[in-house]
Amino acid sequence: MLSIVYAVLFYVATILLVVGTGMKILKYARTPAPLKIPVSPAPRTRRGVWMRMGREVLFFQSLFKSNRWIWIFGMLFHWGMLLVLLRHLRYFTQPVWWWVELIQPIGVYASFAMVLGLGGLLFRRIFVNRIRYISDPSDYLMLLLIIGIAVTGMGMKFVMPVDIVAIKVFFLGLMRFQINELPMNIGVLLHLGMVAFLMIIFPISKLIHAPGLFFAPSRTQVDNAREFRHLSAWASQLPPLPEGIPKDEKG
Repeated sequence: MLSIVYAVLFYVATILLVVGTGMKILKYARTPAPLKIPVSPAPRTRRGVWMRMGREVLFFQSLFKSNRWIWIFGMLFHWGMLLVLLRHLRYFTQPVWWWVELIQPIGVYASFAMVLGLGGLLFRRIFVNRIRYISDPSDYLMLLLIIGIAVTGMGMKFVMPVDIVAIKVFFLGLMRFQINELPMNIGVLLHLGMVAFLMIIFPISKLIHAPGLFFAPSRTQVDNAREFRHLSAWASQLPPLPEGIPKDEKG
């Protein structure tokens, strides 16, 4: 019965994650940006924008310039999480890709970096007055939830070993719309339950900043206001003003 419950839970969570995130991205893409507001120093070419976004996404360039301590914790968390997620691809592929096998040991110890980074970000939320003042309960929930996922995952690796073959069979079965037996281990149930909950709330949480970064006009706009007039797509579709209006009253 628990296997069926978790199978349905992950089907629902996957649908909500994909559809919800897709709707958010569509909303961001359709939102007009009527002002030219790239944060200086901004690139003057489209190629420069792509290079700037690459530095932001991969190395958190603006955070590095503003706060080195938070940059360290952010890098530990995000890069550690990326390696952990890539390591988990072995549960969804058969045969396992060679590079996924190659990063298995790295992914194991990247979980420590991930938890250390999360701990630093949580410490900042609690003990830095100006950050605590603007923090909502959801901010703490996100951090504690991801910490819980990481800790239970590490527990299954170092404290309570589980049947990873059975777990892989379960998820490969879900990908083929088959429900196989899920190991009835408390660590597995807690870990997967929190993962499913995170997938469900992701589109309506602040974690949606991940795709939202690519639609931030302050980062994605070219600084060419002196060379070209910035006109939003929606503004270009407005009807022209009557001819009788003087030039200095148009705009």
